[in-house]
Amino acid sequence: MILPDPIQNLITAFERLPGIGPKSASRLAFHLLRAPEDTSTQLAEALVALKAQTAFCPECFNFMLAGREVCEVCASPQRDNAVICVVEEPLDVLALERVGAFRGKYHVLHGVMSPIEGIGPDDLKIKPLLARVARGDVTEIILATNPSMEGDATALYLRQQLQQFGVHVTRLARGLPAGGDLEYADQNTLLRALSGRQEMN
Repeated sequence: MILPDPIQNLITAFERLPGIGPKSASRLAFHLLRAPEDTSTQLAEALVALKAQTAFCPECFNFMLAGREVCEVCASPQRDNAVICVVEEPLDVLALERVGAFRGKYHVLHGVMSPIEGIGPDDLKIKPLLARVARGDVTEIILATNPSMEGDATALYLRQQLQQFGVHVTRLARGLPAGGDLEYADQNTLLRALSGRQEMN
């Protein structure tokens, strides 16, 4: 069946999104076709505003409302300037903020080093991180990259680069998830849980 160009163009646009295959893209397009006109209008306006009204924070490189000098976290006097949590993506900031336990500041790398994909240190926001640390306010860097080969390699590289500043460098703990069973845990998770064991108080 040949679809009119506007429908096919929307399906193609949806297919470019992560996690959206041809069937999901078609369902979304036909849903919008049948939905009230204001649904499509609101979606279109939200997409235009997404690009026009957001920007990267020049301090931590998280997303912020365009027109601000820095993001809300960087501007907050309640946040501890001495502790920076380094994450891969802005979504990681959201995950940590949902926990509500971290009161320091963030630095978003916008990816991880991956030689296979041609992504090196210069492709990430590493130099601005080193510049922040060089100012002398920072006492601890928490490396919160994902527990993957690329995440570990990036964390190792960052640790080496940060040694010159004499800051305390830590890594997020790893191990068994709450409610998890030992029999279903993979070998790496069990090894990390054993090596990261703690005293019982």
